[in-house]
Amino acid sequence: MRPTLYLMLSGMMVVGMVLAAFIPAATPAPTMGPRPAASYKDATYQIDGKSITLVNGISETEATPHSASKIVTRYFGNDAIGDLNGDGKEDIAFLLTQNGGGTGTFYYVVVVLHTATGYLGTNAVFLGDRIAPQTTHIENGTVVVNYAKRKPGESFAVKPSVGVSNYLKVIDGKLVEVYKK
Repeated sequence: MRPTLYLMLSGMMVVGMVLAAFIPAATPAPTMGPRPAASYKDATYQIDGKSITLVNGISETEATPHSASKIVTRYFGNDAIGDLNGDGKEDIAFLLTQNGGGTGTFYYVVVVLHTATGYLGTNAVFLGDRIAPQTTHIENGTVVVNYAKRKPGESFAVKPSVGVSNYLKVIDGKLVEVYKK
């Protein structure tokens, strides 16, 4: 039962409930992250701060509310398997592509962590637009993605010819670029 407050205003007694001083601050509901998926091609990944859940390796979302344009995210492949978070389980690194209706094909690398209850996706790290993926492998807990890109200022009509190796690690569940050459 809440305490009752009695006030005298111009000779009239006003009765009210004292609420603010005695109501405990609201405790925010615990936030639940994505649930582990049975397959890494059905897991949820973070691309540019947005959750993207794949279904059989594909996700389609509206580019904007009530828009006919779709953002399509696809499993590309280049799977690499190895332990990336030190738990002894085999995790998987691979590439995703994303198209938003324009001419670009944006490439990302992601990792899915193998847990006791399924697969948990990480954030995506952007590799480039219309690159030429080569190989992806894991060395001593580090993901290495090799691909070709264009020279600065070069037209997208020119085939990518500059070799790049991107080194990434999973740190506290987040995929982080540690070195690029």
